[in-house]
Amino acid sequence: MFPEGMDMNALLEQAQQMQVQLQQARDDLQNASFSGTSGGGLVEATVTGGGVLTGLVIKPEAIDPDDAEGLADLVVAAVRDATSKAAEEAEKVMPDLGSLGL
Repeated sequence: MFPEGMDMNALLEQAQQMQVQLQQARDDLQNASFSGTSGGGLVEATVTGGGVLTGLVIKPEAIDPDDAEGLADLVVAAVRDATSKAAEEAEKVMPDLGSLGL
């Protein structure tokens, strides 16, 4: 079933080590925070690596009672910026599982 000379125990140990490393990378990413801004820094959003919004700072000069839609757009843009940074980091730290045949 396995090619001659292949050490199945070594292969299983390597797979377990990879699993531990993958879980550590996931945990690190989930615990990391990423900030994004919009409107030249008028709005700042902070998200976790899992995409959970954990903070939102809106500078007073961003608030125009006659333009609530504009403020909403700034908030959405800041959240998108932060989640984009989280996704970029995830691509860097997570192994390419496609190359492993998974």
